Amino acid sequence: MISKSRTKARLTRKKRVRKKVKGSPERPRLSVYKSARHIYAQIIDDETARTLVDASSLSKDIREKIKDRGRNREGAQIVGESIAKRALEKGIKKVVFDRNGFLYHGRVKVLAEAARGHGLEF
Repeated sequence: MISKSRTKARLTRKKRVRKKVKGSPERPRLSVYKSARHIYAQIIDDETARTLVDASSLSKDIREKIKDRGRNREGAQIVGESIAKRALEKGIKKVVFDRNGFLYHGRVKVLAEAARGHGLEF
């Protein structure tokens, strides 16, 4: 079980980052969340408060590719590639990256680099 102080520290970092990071229609926000088992990414327009594109290790099409690798870097890479492809299909090329209080390391970093490698700019 994750300690409360660790979760509280992440939420404090999240608030600090979100003061500066805002999504707009021209440049929506790519938000990443990771749990112990899965990783989630969504592109959000903060002005209308709508999710434009989403991908996670729980999505049916991604789950088939990942199998049991949803909790490691390979799964994060597949989710990053998927979010980039879906965003480009909707005409979204530039985003603002929101790491959601998580350190830019491990699965978060792999997801971001995979999204950049498949055409998203941030």
